[in-house]
Amino acid sequence: MTVIEAKVHRSSARNAKMAFILTAVIVGLLSAVVAASYWHPIVSLFVGALIGVPTGALVWLLVRVWPVIRLLWWWSLETALAVLLLTAWVQLANHTPTLVTLLVVALIVGVPAAIRPVRRQVIAWTWCLVVRHRLRVCFAQFIIANQSGSLPLILWARPTPVGERVWVYLRPGLSAKDLEGRLDKIAVTCHASTVLIERASENNAAYLRFDIKRREVLTAHVASPLVDVIDPAAPVSASPMTVPTALDLPDVDAPTITLPTQGKPAKKPATTANGSKPVASASSMPDDDTSDWI
Repeated sequence: MTVIEAKVHRSSARNAKMAFILTAVIVGLLSAVVAASYWHPIVSLFVGALIGVPTGALVWLLVRVWPVIRLLWWWSLETALAVLLLTAWVQLANHTPTLVTLLVVALIVGVPAAIRPVRRQVIAWTWCLVVRHRLRVCFAQFIIANQSGSLPLILWARPTPVGERVWVYLRPGLSAKDLEGRLDKIAVTCHASTVLIERASENNAAYLRFDIKRREVLTAHVASPLVDVIDPAAPVSASPMTVPTALDLPDVDAPTITLPTQGKPAKKPATTANGSKPVASASSMPDDDTSDWI
């Protein structure tokens, strides 16, 4: 198993060499300029070299061992927990009898395992530790960061009601758009159902937040406190939990609406094509007494 990849090893050696040269030259020159105020310029150059070379060597050492420091940072929480538990066990075993030691260990392990809320919190924080390493596997295996092989910094993780939330700081060469097309692969690696990515800062695009979802909480049954308010002795018909299915309105009289009567509109006399009124026909004329004509 390769702890430090060859590409990272070569990049670290090249960066350490450049850091040594730059630091030694800059610090040496600055020290020589300051020393020239007190000694001869030639002596100041020797003083600057004596100060610049050790400073450059220190910077070279820090840059050269940075991959190891980064590896220790990845496992810092696990290492701290292991040291704490081992120290507590040694101190407990040295100051108490064996029976008392076993009893204390049984209580420390058994009580959280028996109490459900405590057990769930322990499992949730354990998943946070696991997710940090699983995300690192994603970045190392199928997400190419940059040519030097620098992985993003996985800062912190905490549990959420549906899974975990992890804050990540991206290195140059990656963006949130590059990760959106690989969310399904990240979910598979993290043993989750889905993964969402959002920006954790409005001013810095490299600061991202990973929301890892493992379970669905919206489909869970939630106990309502309204049930305790209902009197169990109350009749069923008076219970507010009875939902009506229909309306019964036999005592409600339907209103009688009377429409006003409307007369027939008078017919307008027809007009001819030239606009004059037509001459009344004999059938439309009133009956005349024809006895005078005989």
